[in-house]
This record gives sequence, C-alpha cells and structure tokens, in this order.
Amino acid sequence: MVRWFWQRRRPPGRILRLRSRDEASDVRRVDFQQLAPDVATYLGQAAYLQLGYVETLSSVIERSPELAHKESLSRAAGAALFKHQALVALIRDRGEDPLELMLPFREPLDAFRRATHGIRPLETMLTVHVTAGLLDDFYLSLSGSYGDTGRRAAAILRADADRSPLVGIITDAIAADDELRSLLSMWGRRLVGDTLLVARGALRSGAAERPGALDRDDEKQVEPVFTQLLGAHSRRMTGIGLDA
Repeated sequence: MVRWFWQRRRPPGRILRLRSRDEASDVRRVDFQQLAPDVATYLGQAAYLQLGYVETLSSVIERSPELAHKESLSRAAGAALFKHQALVALIRDRGEDPLELMLPFREPLDAFRRATHGIRPLETMLTVHVTAGLLDDFYLSLSGSYGDTGRRAAAILRADADRSPLVGIITDAIAADDELRSLLSMWGRRLVGDTLLVARGALRSGAAERPGALDRDDEKQVEPVFTQLLGAHSRRMTGIGLDA
C-alpha cells in the first residue's frame, strides 16, 4: 500500500512475482456534509478518474496479443470514455471549465495509475476492475451531498461499465492456473490500500494537516461507508474467483 503517492516499498520475494513497484455498486449514498469536497473538486476528480481508466485500458489493448481480448477491452474503454464525456458535459452545464477542474488531479492520479499498473496485462485488468469498482462506489456515496448535480453524476456513474468481458478474461486465465489465482488475489489486496487513500484524500477535514488525515469524529462518520466499500470489494473479488 502506498503511503500516499511517493513513498515506496519492496514486494515480497516469490517465484511468480508481482511487479516491483514504488511504495509510493452496493454502497448506499450518504450525506458526508462537512467532509464532502466542494462540487467542483468532486466533478473534476471523478472526470479525470474516468479518463485515467481509458488510458489504462488503452495500454492493455496495445499489449494484448489476442484480437478477442482487444475487442473486449475496447468496450470497457468505451464505457469509461462515455462516463468521462458525460461528466465533462455536466461540468460545462454548470458554466465551469472541465480542464481547470481536472488539472489539480492530473499529477496525483497519474501517480496512482503508475503505482497500480501491473507488469502483466491480467494484473492491470484487475486493477481497473478493482479500483474503478471501489472509486465509482465511493463517488456514488458522495453524490447525495450535491443535490441535482449529485443526482446527475450518480446516474452517469451507474451507467454500464461494460467490464464483464474483462472479468471473463481474468476468470478464464485463473481457472487453469492456481499460482496465477494466488498472484492476482495478492495483487487485488495490494490495490485496496492505494485506492482507499485516493478516496480518503478526496475528503476534507478542518483538523487534517495532510490529504486523507481525519480526526476521530471524522473517522466515526466515514467508517460505515468504508466498511460498505470493502464489503462490495470482497463480493467483487469473490465473484471472479479471487480471495479478497
């Protein structure tokens, strides 16, 4: 798990290794009130996250030798692009500049994508499935704080992500390879901590001195939501035959 985006650690040694990397929905909507970021921050980060999924999936398409896999992955990339464009349109409808709202998140979210990019295409496919699932759920849970804008954003995030073919590629691969199943399970567990740091970093707290730092009262308020996020993640992993 990365401390934020810049601290690094060494992976555990094993025969089939995860990429050495820098240590660097079922969730109900709730009203975070004072902890929710302002609506511009919410929309800017959500829009850039979707664009990041497009970039990540495009890189996997380029590396995949199977034409059938390329076609399946292109559908997931297209769904993420649709969500990105819809969020950008929502930002413009509010009279704001999408580029200005997304720009503050370019550096940290690009670092997050690099930190969670696997050495194997299957690892990166799982990255998209896990991180997009967790963060889409998180942004849905925040949407109740923004009135009509939040309702429109929630409708966009609930649109079909078209990741079932991607999941099919993963399940087919692990069906005949227990070592790969173990590797991907470990990779999935690693992704959770990094992804929750992104979610926590989106929240604001007057007592916090760094992104994601919450005081005791804040922690009590967000704990039920993060418990739900982790529960949904566990079901997502179990659904594809991996241990959470």
